[in-house]
Amino acid sequence: MKILQFPLSKIAITFLSGILLFQYTLIPPHFLWIGIVSCVSSLLLTHWRILKVNQSKFLFGIAVMLTAILLGYTTALIHKESLRPNHYTHLINDNSEHVLQLLVIEKIKNTTKNTRYTTEVLNIDTHKCTGKAILNIHNPNAANFNIGTTLLVKGNLYRNRNIGNPNVFDYGAYLENQEIYAQVYTQNNLIKTTGYQSSIWASFSNFRTKIITNLKRSGINKTELFVLNALVLGQQQDISPEIVKEYQYAGAIHVLSVSGLHVGFLMLFITFLLKPIPNSRKGSLFKAIVIISSLWTFAIIASLSPSIVRSVTMFSFLTIGLSLRRTVAVYHTLLVSILLILLFKPSFLFDVGFQLSYLALFFILWLQPLLATIWTPKNKLTSYCWDIITVSFAAQLGTMPLSLYYFHQFPGLFFVTNLLILPLIGLIMAVGVLAVVIALFTTLPHFLAKAVELLIALLNTIIHYIATQEEFVLRNIAFSTEMLWSSYLIILFTVLWWKKPTYPKLILSLTSIVALQLIVIHQNYNTANSAEFIVFNIRKNTLLTERIGNKVTVYSNDSIRNTIDNNNTLQSYITGNFCQQIKAKPIQNLNYFKQQKILLIDSTALYPLTSSADIVILTQSPKLNLERFLKHNKPKQLIADGSNFKSYVKRWKATCLKQKIPFHYTNEKGFYKS
Repeated sequence: MKILQFPLSKIAITFLSGILLFQYTLIPPHFLWIGIVSCVSSLLLTHWRILKVNQSKFLFGIAVMLTAILLGYTTALIHKESLRPNHYTHLINDNSEHVLQLLVIEKIKNTTKNTRYTTEVLNIDTHKCTGKAILNIHNPNAANFNIGTTLLVKGNLYRNRNIGNPNVFDYGAYLENQEIYAQVYTQNNLIKTTGYQSSIWASFSNFRTKIITNLKRSGINKTELFVLNALVLGQQQDISPEIVKEYQYAGAIHVLSVSGLHVGFLMLFITFLLKPIPNSRKGSLFKAIVIISSLWTFAIIASLSPSIVRSVTMFSFLTIGLSLRRTVAVYHTLLVSILLILLFKPSFLFDVGFQLSYLALFFILWLQPLLATIWTPKNKLTSYCWDIITVSFAAQLGTMPLSLYYFHQFPGLFFVTNLLILPLIGLIMAVGVLAVVIALFTTLPHFLAKAVELLIALLNTIIHYIATQEEFVLRNIAFSTEMLWSSYLIILFTVLWWKKPTYPKLILSLTSIVALQLIVIHQNYNTANSAEFIVFNIRKNTLLTERIGNKVTVYSNDSIRNTIDNNNTLQSYITGNFCQQIKAKPIQNLNYFKQQKILLIDSTALYPLTSSADIVILTQSPKLNLERFLKHNKPKQLIADGSNFKSYVKRWKATCLKQKIPFHYTNEKGFYKS
């Protein structure tokens, strides 16, 4: 690959390796500084030898890569807020109530029960501190606070944790990658506004709020207005889950996240407006300044999401190159934008949208020109459609393994979706940007508001029609980490062989295909030859599964048994374990698994007096004299699931500790597996 011949590519790869290294090990500071000084000294020494005697080029390359690794590691270390001595995580030891002073920095999507904000923690009780936390106000219709508002809040502060079920998305780890380590839960009447801190972010947020308010006053239908806010302003929090699901099934979810597609259309629109300005030296400089300023203003108004930061950075470098009238090396531009973004925000590396954006853009640049050579259409319309298909296919192929790994589904009609909506998106962006500029000052004219509404209504109609063709949406696809890497090896070696066929490349391509097949066979073999009994951590409910090979038996109440296909917890477990056959049964008080007797005691507190059990599961808060029960029955393990009252669990835990019987509470330790 030519891109690997660029020195910058090797620096970028080693820099990323340093960030990844930080996730798995913590190097003592003195060893880190010794390493940095040694690498930089080696770098300078070998560079001097190259200049003087033209030697040590290999050693210079090694020194550069080691320095880049340590630079990546140090960057991640510097930006790790929880390691700072005044971070609020050092002041909380439990989930108790605190009085906190919070600064509102972002409005995020509400839940069915809570209004939510991302906040900066200024004080906990009487201690000054730093760090971000999510504020949850127990009322989905609570009063809205402007960005920059300072609040005095009395509430419980809970550290992030994994919900504790197998194969599910770890939301706690996701938040920590965004430097958010806890959540505050409070009531609306326990919040007091104490002031306002002016900043550039607050000012841009107020501009955005003013724009959204004027758009609302323009009479645009709510459904279309919320999609417009996502397309142009990057505000997705008000879009209904049904609309989001339809865009996912149609393969157009990227449309709702402001990214390269939107920035590209915006750049073309601004370039079109600046066309009358001559391409002289001063004219080109003026155009570049206007375009870059407009793009970054748009990025800030759109909340500086990872995808838009990546896109605006990329197009800014592209604009600079074009204004200097130099041939822009697109791969160099891509790598520089990655390095620049991660230097300031290394946590973006673990953002799914960031990963998908860069993969899509790389494959468009790398693979689309090759796909375009398959056929050369003779007329402009056919050529335009063919370009959309090849771009869509290249982007989808590049992101497909990662999408399957994270989301376990694939939209089969993605190319039809892009063919139909991309021209419409360009028109919506042009009209939408004009509408936003006008809305910054006043409400929209009636004709413009209706034009925007009709265009987005048409977009939603197309998406809805494609999404309802559910037979083309492949769901619950099992895809492991090993399958992810082997899939990318198949794509890489196959494309390299296609570009320049050689026997070694063919062997590598075929070997990677065989490797994927062996991985699938091995994982299916492991599933077929293993068995487990799981007690899930479900709030206010009980869910048990017994898996023997790829056959799963679900034990739960009617509400869960009747909705297995839509139960994310169950589907994640079933998909993650390559299971195929599912059976649902009512909860049984007595089960046998691997020669172990499992006794379940529910709210009735009824159990056989004459038989003892190896494992006892307590559910639905039974009023049980546990001490007396344990005197007659000596189980090897006692389990309390998430359906029990916490006060009961606390008492049971103390009793088990006294009787020296292992106790497992799923709300603290996660699911139990036997």
